[in-house]
Amino acid sequence: MKIGVDIDNVISNFNEVLLEEFLNHDKELRNNGIINNDVYITRGMFDWSKEELEEFYCNNIERIAKSLNVLENAPEYIKKLKEEGNEIYIISGRDNGEYPNPYKMTFDWLNKYNIIYDKLILTNAYDSLEKAKICLENKIDIMIDDSTRILLEVNNSGITSLLMDTPYNRKENYLKRVYNWKEIYEFITSLRKKKINVILDTDTYNECDDQFALSYLLKNQDIFNIEAITVAPYSHKDYNESVIEGQEKSYNEILKICKWLNFNTKDRVFKGSKDYIVNGYNEENDAVNKIIEVGLKNDKTYIMAIGAITNVALAIKKEPKILEKIEVIWLGGHSLLQNNNLEFNFKQDISAVRIVFESKVKLTIIPCKNVASNLRTSIYELKHYLKDKSELCNYLIDRFYNDGYHGIRERGVIWDISVVAYMINKNWFTSKEISLPNINDDTSYEFTNNNYKITMVNYIDVDKVYNDLFNKLGEI
Repeated sequence: MKIGVDIDNVISNFNEVLLEEFLNHDKELRNNGIINNDVYITRGMFDWSKEELEEFYCNNIERIAKSLNVLENAPEYIKKLKEEGNEIYIISGRDNGEYPNPYKMTFDWLNKYNIIYDKLILTNAYDSLEKAKICLENKIDIMIDDSTRILLEVNNSGITSLLMDTPYNRKENYLKRVYNWKEIYEFITSLRKKKINVILDTDTYNECDDQFALSYLLKNQDIFNIEAITVAPYSHKDYNESVIEGQEKSYNEILKICKWLNFNTKDRVFKGSKDYIVNGYNEENDAVNKIIEVGLKNDKTYIMAIGAITNVALAIKKEPKILEKIEVIWLGGHSLLQNNNLEFNFKQDISAVRIVFESKVKLTIIPCKNVASNLRTSIYELKHYLKDKSELCNYLIDRFYNDGYHGIRERGVIWDISVVAYMINKNWFTSKEISLPNINDDTSYEFTNNNYKITMVNYIDVDKVYNDLFNKLGEI
């Protein structure tokens, strides 16, 4: 895990020392003391003129910064985090024109207090966006800072943010607040332990989007505990390709991608249904049995379904006890704005969709048209970000350009990454709880008012999803 750490008020006692310096200097001016406790030290706390404030601050800030002490236990807990395999990035807003040599000053101060770190990066504290940009560029997982203004931008970029408490940031209630380094350490430690148990149910060789989704999932194993990858059925009449033939292609594709990304597939990859429930299929298979096994074992398992939902429906039908312990996120059907659901994942096995709907499982649907369809990219964008980053990346680019089913294309939608991205950061999505709609004979939805609630996604922040995808896949 990559941890970004600010310095002033996060490692150092900046505010404490700055206030003491201002109080001492105030005695030399008019000795009126603090006139406004509701504002920050440099923003009207004292009755100084603008000129008096700027003169004192500019003439003394470097001396003050060099004299700071560390906060209690900060060096010890940073060292522990480093020893436990985390990377520590010191990211401070000191490159703001206030110091003649901010890097050397900061480097010397960190050495003085034996602060262990991997990289020191200085930003301009007066630029609200710069630190968020730096965090994204360096793939920071958690940022610890005392500035609500900066952390809100970091948090909006999908990065976990911890706000170190000070008397001057307590009006902000949106961010996760911490009070000392023991609490920071415990939060990060618990976060690492709480991986999300997932099963990916995927028709992997169909189109190219499943390969992207599987690769994206495997690149996020710090977030996900991947219990199983199960092969969902697909077939193509136009190519005389049966479900069994599609299953073999998908299974081999999973093994190939997992090998590229060094994921141990032993007892992790399982072949699924050989036909659709709508055709009367109701047989035992390894994928269904594994979904049941994992569903019963864990307190909570998320099934990320990016194909026909046959395996999931059969597991629910065979062992309803899993309903209390699973949650299904499914890419299927179209948005409520459409008048039909003649979409590949939906129409292949409408009977499976009905079983899942009627089971009252906790369900999130990411519709295709009008929602996931916005995840459109181009061969040029893929080459710009991923070309020659790895053998896998070049393979994904080639599959996008010609997946064997749709002909050569320069632009297209990578639908299935939506489900993985949703589980990585729900802040990139807008959704709404709705009463479960009925499914009409023509596949269209019939609106209801009093059915059980499901979550329907209606918007994706495409830029944030693709930024994360390209950053993760492009890692060497």
